[in-house]
Amino acid sequence: MRIFQNVGIYPSYATRLSGLIKNVQDHRGMLAAFLDDRFEATHLLEGVLNKNPACVLSVGNCEPFQKKWASEHGIGKKASLLSILLAQIEEHRAEVFYNLDPVRFDDRILKQLPACVKRTIAWSAAPTPHMRFQGYDLIVNNFPGILKKYADKGCRTAYFFPSYDPEMLVKDDAMDRPIDILFVGCYSRHHLRRSGILEAVAKLAPAKNVCYHFAMGRLNRLAELPGIEKIDAFEKYRRPQSIRAVAQPAIFGRDLYRALKSAKIVLNAAVDMAGSERGNIRCFEAMGCGALLLSDSGSYPEGMTSNETLVTYQTSEDALHVAKELLVNHDLRRRIANAGHQMLVHRYSKTAQWAAFKALAA
Repeated sequence: MRIFQNVGIYPSYATRLSGLIKNVQDHRGMLAAFLDDRFEATHLLEGVLNKNPACVLSVGNCEPFQKKWASEHGIGKKASLLSILLAQIEEHRAEVFYNLDPVRFDDRILKQLPACVKRTIAWSAAPTPHMRFQGYDLIVNNFPGILKKYADKGCRTAYFFPSYDPEMLVKDDAMDRPIDILFVGCYSRHHLRRSGILEAVAKLAPAKNVCYHFAMGRLNRLAELPGIEKIDAFEKYRRPQSIRAVAQPAIFGRDLYRALKSAKIVLNAAVDMAGSERGNIRCFEAMGCGALLLSDSGSYPEGMTSNETLVTYQTSEDALHVAKELLVNHDLRRRIANAGHQMLVHRYSKTAQWAAFKALAA
């Protein structure tokens, strides 16, 4: 089975990636640098990570990557990213096209795929389906309720899951990780509930080492610019001062892993429109790196059980209270964190993910 996996990146990561590849001369080297950074590694198939020749990865919306590949294959500079992606699929003679970026490359590209492609699968976990995905053979994610919404819109669906990345392995884990509370994620007008939780827990600083790494929404960045801060219309987009006091820039890839491995507790909060289902990527990354996951209550994937492999909270005040207790009760925190890590390693391994994907693609 010849598999072609496509992943997309977003602008905030593209800046980091540009630095990683600035001295790299060929496409193969660029791809190696990307894989070594482990961005989206929970989603990357074992065959891709192990460099199985039957499996190929493309970063389809990364212009430097794609233009370099096109140049090396005699394709003109004016070629579109779509045409380059199609050429890559054809060159690999792919039988399965697995797309992690179906918003950019929706089902309108499927009629243009080379005849070698027999199966098309797309990952999408957006809570509100609104894109053209119906043409894919399967839409997959790890949220049953969201899958039902896609099915109601005419999509064929199947359950699939992220996995533990072996590079998350913590060697000789320190008994006292230096970061008490870590949050890594987005801050935008779509995260009002999250903002309340973050503001409550930020009250632990400066007595505790609280660290929030944000990818900021455009309006939020604008609202905090000098000269704009006094305009009342932007008040609702500005972060509270308590949050800004512990805020740091966004982190990705290996830097994200290092931060997670340095944290006692990783705070997680779903987006406002996520409903009751839980299990976003941060859950897998936090548990994979051995931190205790403190997350909002809801319906989680199998194995993610409150007070056994993670701890959940009901309200922002509850999150603050639970965080305080966990930082005092070291034995309980470490026991739950270790249980979560071991569960993820065994239940959501790369081997398990790879087997499940091959069954879907068959």
